[in-house]
Amino acid sequence: MKSAVKIAFLCSECGGDFPKWHGQCPACKEWGTLSEFKVTKKTNKFFDGESRKPTSLNEILYDRPEIRIPTKITEVDRVLGGGMLKGSVILLGGSPGIGKSTLALQIVSGCDITSLYVSAEESESQIGMRAKRLKVSSDKLQISAENQIEKIRDYVSLIKPELIIIDSIQTMFTPGIDSLPGSPNQIRECGQQLLQLSKQRELTVIIIGHVTKDGIIAGPKMLEHMVDTVLYLEGDDRYDHRILRSVKNRFGATHEVGIFLMSSKGLQEVKNPSELFLEERTKNVAGTAIYASLEGTRPILVEVQALVSPANFGTPQRNVNGFDFKRLSMLLAVLEKRMNVIMGTKDVFVNLVGGLKINDPAADLSIISTVASSSREKPIDPSTVLIGEVGLAGEVRSVSQIEKRIQEAKTLGFTIVIVPKSNERTLKPRPKGISIEFVSTVKDTFNILF
Repeated sequence: MKSAVKIAFLCSECGGDFPKWHGQCPACKEWGTLSEFKVTKKTNKFFDGESRKPTSLNEILYDRPEIRIPTKITEVDRVLGGGMLKGSVILLGGSPGIGKSTLALQIVSGCDITSLYVSAEESESQIGMRAKRLKVSSDKLQISAENQIEKIRDYVSLIKPELIIIDSIQTMFTPGIDSLPGSPNQIRECGQQLLQLSKQRELTVIIIGHVTKDGIIAGPKMLEHMVDTVLYLEGDDRYDHRILRSVKNRFGATHEVGIFLMSSKGLQEVKNPSELFLEERTKNVAGTAIYASLEGTRPILVEVQALVSPANFGTPQRNVNGFDFKRLSMLLAVLEKRMNVIMGTKDVFVNLVGGLKINDPAADLSIISTVASSSREKPIDPSTVLIGEVGLAGEVRSVSQIEKRIQEAKTLGFTIVIVPKSNERTLKPRPKGISIEFVSTVKDTFNILF
C-alpha cells in the first residue's frame, strides 16, 4: 500500500502541530517542546465501512436514553456524575504507585459487563496476583498484555467488550508512527484511535496515564482535550488516604472528589471524610481553626494551622501547604494594613492538615484568623467553624452553598459558625441547633474570636 508521509512538528505541552520547527512554540510560548512527527496518510482498514448516517435530534432525545454504567463504588460514581456514560473516554492520571491500576481493577469488578483490561506494564499473571489480593473475580473480564493499538482493535472486534481499560497510554504504540512508545507522537495517535473506537462502537474507555513531576498528564496536553472526563488520583506517601478528583467532566460536576483509604485489600471508601481529616485535631492551642471546604458538591471540614515566629534572618519566611502561596501573601498584607498586626518581621507557616489541597476563597477567613491567633497567642474556640472570603479592604465576602457547609459543621457537633453578613439573606430558614454569627469585616470576626 502506498502511503504519503508528511513531516510536522508537535508540541508536547499544548499538543499543537506546525509545518516547521520553532525553538519556542507559537501557541503556548514554551521553549524546546517541539519534536518531529511523521503523519502517514493511508487507509485504515479497521474503520472502513464503519461510517454512519446522521441522526435526528428527536431520535436522540426520546429514543436513546442516557445510559450510565454504575461501578458500585459510591465515591467513583459520585466523581463521574452517577457512573460511566456509555461511549465516553475517561483519562485517569496519577503518580506511579499511587493506586491507578488498583482502582481500575476494582472498577472493572464492580461493573457486571464484558470488559477488556489491557496492561503492557504487567503480565497476565501479575494482574492475576493483584486481583487475588484484592479478592476480585469476574467471568466477564478478559486480560491482555498487548501494547500494539492495531491488535487491541482486533481483540475488540473479537470479544465485543463494553468497557476497555488501557494501562497505560505511555506503553501503547502504533507501527505507523516512527517513534518509541511514550513519545508525544505515539500518545497522540493512540489516543486519537481509542477515541474513534469509543465513539463508533459506543464503548466506555478508561485510559490510565502517568503524570510528570509538575503534576500534569505526561504527553501532549491535547490528550486531555480529546477525552470526556479527566480524573486525578492524588495522595501523599505520608498518608494512607487517596483523593480522586475530577478536573474535567462533560457529563457531570467538575472538581468533585472521592476519598479513599489505601490498604492491603485495595482502596477502601471513606464515607465521612471530615472525620478522617479531624481525627487528630489539636484543641485549645493558638493558631488552629476549622474551615468548611466545598469540594465539588461535597462539604469537608478541614483543620487549618498557622505558626508565627520572629524572623531570625533579614527576609521573613512564608511557607504554605495545601493553599495558594500568592493568596496567603495577600491575606498577610490585609492583616498588617487593615488590622495593624505587624507581619514584616515574622516568619509565617500555614498548613492544611491531612495533605488536602484546596483552591477555595472561602478559606480566607480561617487562615487570616489562625495567623492572628498564633501571633497573639490566643486560641480560637474549638467549637467554632470559620467560612468567608476576605477582600483587600478587609471586608468578608459571601461564599457559595453556605447551607451545605453549615449543615456539615452541625452534623459533626460544632456549635458556632462565623459566616459573611451578605449570606444572611440566603439562610431562610436558619438551621437550628447551631449558633450563626454574621460578620462584615475581619475586625468584626476578631472581636468575636478574641
